[in-house]
Amino acid sequence: MPHMPARRGPLTRGTERGMSLVQALMREAEAARIANGTSYVAIGRALRLGSGQVAKIMRSQTSRVSVVRVAQILEAVGLRLAASAFPAGPPVRDAGQLALLARFRERISPALRWSEEVPVVELMTAGIADLRAWDAGIDGAAVRVRLDAETHVGDLQLVQRRVALKQRDGLVGCVILLLSDTQHHRRLLRVAGDGLRAQFPVSQRAALRALRDGAAPGGNAIVLL
Repeated sequence: MPHMPARRGPLTRGTERGMSLVQALMREAEAARIANGTSYVAIGRALRLGSGQVAKIMRSQTSRVSVVRVAQILEAVGLRLAASAFPAGPPVRDAGQLALLARFRERISPALRWSEEVPVVELMTAGIADLRAWDAGIDGAAVRVRLDAETHVGDLQLVQRRVALKQRDGLVGCVILLLSDTQHHRRLLRVAGDGLRAQFPVSQRAALRALRDGAAPGGNAIVLL
């Protein structure tokens, strides 16, 4: 049997990504230091560090450097750190979300195909892969539905915007926002404005009935299970 490489988890991926970014930033800082004629002693004095410690950090000879320290060193050589986070694939799921998806799957027709971690956009755009994914997808002869599942929504408007962007970019006609049936979520939905009803016009009962019968719901819906 051929050897299968071990799956790299978020700890490994995050560590590798963080170290790579620090090394790239320190190369920029070192280039700026040389161009400016700034010594390690001067940088260390400004940051209250020893010159040897500064040199090790800027030469990527130490593996543990905080983002705060990186920002300090960049400021000392006339650079400023700016950072953004981008979707990079599925997050770690908890048991509650997996159970929520399983409950929903039991409600749909066996004639429909169920998939999990369905890419929002599968084609490359300007050489950059869109790594966002739907939590699940339901497909059939005339059915194409995508799901996002939430066990606890903190900011409903944020979830609405995220779903709307994914639906737009993925050219999806029907999205189900699947929520755990809790008092918190029921309260959120009660106080939501007309924007929520406009974005998710199909009732839960109608959406579940259609999917049970192997048909498309005909529009977006919110389902509490």
